Amino acid sequence: MNATWPLVIYYDASCPLCREEMHALKDHDAQSRLTLVDASPPGFADVHLDAAGIARADLMRLIHARDAAGRWFIGVDVFELAYAAAGLHGMARLWANPRLRPLWNRLYPWVARLRQPLSWLRLNRAYGWLVRRAATRAQARAAACATGRCDLP
Repeated sequence: MNATWPLVIYYDASCPLCREEMHALKDHDAQSRLTLVDASPPGFADVHLDAAGIARADLMRLIHARDAAGRWFIGVDVFELAYAAAGLHGMARLWANPRLRPLWNRLYPWVARLRQPLSWLRLNRAYGWLVRRAATRAQARAAACATGRCDLP
């Protein structure tokens, strides 16, 4: 899947799970490919959303993103692109895996619907740790490649 950067991600910052994941990705976005937009305020409005006919309720149901070319991405597609943009190519490939994609497509709407209760269980901290660990490992591999010691597939 291709996108033209930057990728503008509309997410629910009132959700600890969503906020943790998106901020962890943004923290490791060395090339400034991600722009985060909090769609959680009740009066939230955006001209791009209006032009596309996308309501705030749609954003609160499933994550949405728009690339610089004006293309819209929803749900699992957003995660695939966001992880790639942050340089976490292994996790992006996991989201894009054709064998797992049907599972992600069925699982993600359930997680999105239950994101607040899942946050109460502190899953946001575990997932945030996982994203940060993957980012640290990706940065270490990139640094090794800069010195000519990388093992690329």
